[in-house]
Amino acid sequence: MSNSTLVKKRSFSLPHIYVLMMIIIVLCTIATWLLPAGQFDRVVNEAGQNVAIPGTFHTVESTPVGFFDMMMCIYNGFVDAGGVVFFVFISYASISIMIASGAFNGLVAVLLKVFKGKARTAIIPIFLVVVGSASSTIGLFEEWFPFIPVFVGISIAMGFDAVVGLAIVALGAGMGYSGAAMNPFTMGIAQSIAEVPFPSNMGYRVFSHGCMIVVASVFLVRYALKVQADPSKSLVAGDDFSRFSMSEEELKKHPFGVREALVLCVLVAGIAVIVWGCRNYGWYFTELSAVFMIMGIASGIIMGDGPNKIAEKYASGFSEVAMACMMIGLARGILMVLTAGNIIDTVVYYFSLPLMGLPDWLAAVAMLVFQTLLNFLIPSGSGQAATTMPIMAPMADLLGLTRDTACLAFQFGDGLSNCLWPTAMVGILSGLAGVKIEKWYKFFVPCFLGIFVVQALLMVGAVYLAL
Repeated sequence: MSNSTLVKKRSFSLPHIYVLMMIIIVLCTIATWLLPAGQFDRVVNEAGQNVAIPGTFHTVESTPVGFFDMMMCIYNGFVDAGGVVFFVFISYASISIMIASGAFNGLVAVLLKVFKGKARTAIIPIFLVVVGSASSTIGLFEEWFPFIPVFVGISIAMGFDAVVGLAIVALGAGMGYSGAAMNPFTMGIAQSIAEVPFPSNMGYRVFSHGCMIVVASVFLVRYALKVQADPSKSLVAGDDFSRFSMSEEELKKHPFGVREALVLCVLVAGIAVIVWGCRNYGWYFTELSAVFMIMGIASGIIMGDGPNKIAEKYASGFSEVAMACMMIGLARGILMVLTAGNIIDTVVYYFSLPLMGLPDWLAAVAMLVFQTLLNFLIPSGSGQAATTMPIMAPMADLLGLTRDTACLAFQFGDGLSNCLWPTAMVGILSGLAGVKIEKWYKFFVPCFLGIFVVQALLMVGAVYLAL
């Protein structure tokens, strides 16, 4: 038997992402038959949030999910995730029109001239800060999805690979949520439920975000330099990224005229409008989709495209992102199964019980572990806050911890793990970048564990600083 045959037999690859998600859905369906159904009583608080009442957990009539019900839950997941699915369709297709204009090629050409050799890795921490700052302050996450192909193309042109481009967006957005200074969708909700003034202890969260960026930059820069020195060491060596790749020599010769510059102006203006709308008027997917459509159509008109050409480009963008959008619906189907089986509150309740007998510093770390694991079941930040903070906040009182510490554990656990759990964002992130999920995990898991250790130390620091 040849060595190549042995390698093929010994190599391991995850099943197709759809298969992986279906396996998780089936396991969650089985769990509805094994775990007792239970619920907390809930009340609508002053902020209009439907929150759980601590100490009210009780068992309810079991509602195990059957095979046919499971299939209906998958459909319900697609319906429930309709907002984010159609936002991703529209925003990705709109940005793809801007990419087709060649404007980003001109931007990359400028970057190639400014950063040369190993100095090109300087863009990594810069972009991590830029992406993370937007996620930390105004809560951008899905809004970064259409920019993944852009960063993949830039990274390839600079001599790195698609993993670097994907990591810039995924790590940047994930750490932005984990170190959120004033993210209204996560920290804002968590602190309001915990009755903590928003944005209390923002300085410590900014410091925490900085620590995570340092660790992530070290991991990513080391990997980028390794790939730059020897492309064969890339985790995606041999994979086809022709639809993203940009030749350095061709880019340097690429024309960058008035039209291309105007397209970039449209992009900058669009981002500014999005930031303004989110910050001042609480814009969400409906308004943001409208902005992206205006950006895409305007870019097509600037480049001289007629209505039919613009329509064809939108159709092409929709087809490219269809697989990733399907992942969102399947992931939401998991939540539908758990909700139908009435076992989400059961998991939350029994997970929280062991924390009561731990010393304060260890209890704080255990809270972080709990929130990180729970994000597998409730990948929605606002949903996780509404489910867990009513329990974790008074529990912090009993453990001698501050409620801010409980909020910090929620924040750390919710953010970066979205790039880890298949029930959250990892499927669509890797899909948009054209990176197989198992190859993403080879890079990301060690990086995630390194950042998780830092988060645990920051939790201990918060306890001893009585934050």
